Amino acid sequence: MNTPYREIRAAYTEESITVYQAYGPAIAEPAVAAQRFVAPFKLERMTWIKPSFLWMMYRCGYATKPGQERVLAISLSREGFAWALAHSCLSHDDRRPGYAERLRRSPVRIQWDPERGVRHEALPYRSIQIGLSGEAVRRYVEEWTLGITDITDQAREVRAAVSGGADVSALLPVERPYPLPDDIIQTIGADSGQRE
Repeated sequence: MNTPYREIRAAYTEESITVYQAYGPAIAEPAVAAQRFVAPFKLERMTWIKPSFLWMMYRCGYATKPGQERVLAISLSREGFAWALAHSCLSHDDRRPGYAERLRRSPVRIQWDPERGVRHEALPYRSIQIGLSGEAVRRYVEEWTLGITDITDQAREVRAAVSGGADVSALLPVERPYPLPDDIIQTIGADSGQRE
């Protein structure tokens, strides 16, 4: 399969898209209990969401890194996800006119980092990371989050299977190319093959 270089791949339904974050128990446990982020989660800080399960596993070391021992799958409304992308700006200069002003105004940052395999190896295509700040964090917490599931056990199961040399494909979420309108493709710098 020829994967486009910059493409959002995610588990999603007609109503929601799954994104991932990893935290320590102090933030994760109250969030799961409340089904939304609550204190000590801080609205004032930028928070990064990732639609790629394996990129999240790379970032948190399969739930082994300090402060990232609990992996959460957040069910996010597709309407909220669309708002975030529409109000985003790439974190690096895209050489389009007005970049500095867009960067200053935007509450959402987009980064495209190398996608990762099950052993954290870099793959030859990119995975999107979405940084939410200001109004975007408030909307994420108060409006967009439909549910939060602790998937730490799944992360550990995948890690153990990888360590044992097993085929883990059946343990991974099914992630499909996420359809996007042309204006969003341009805003986030995705490849044009991702059209709705």
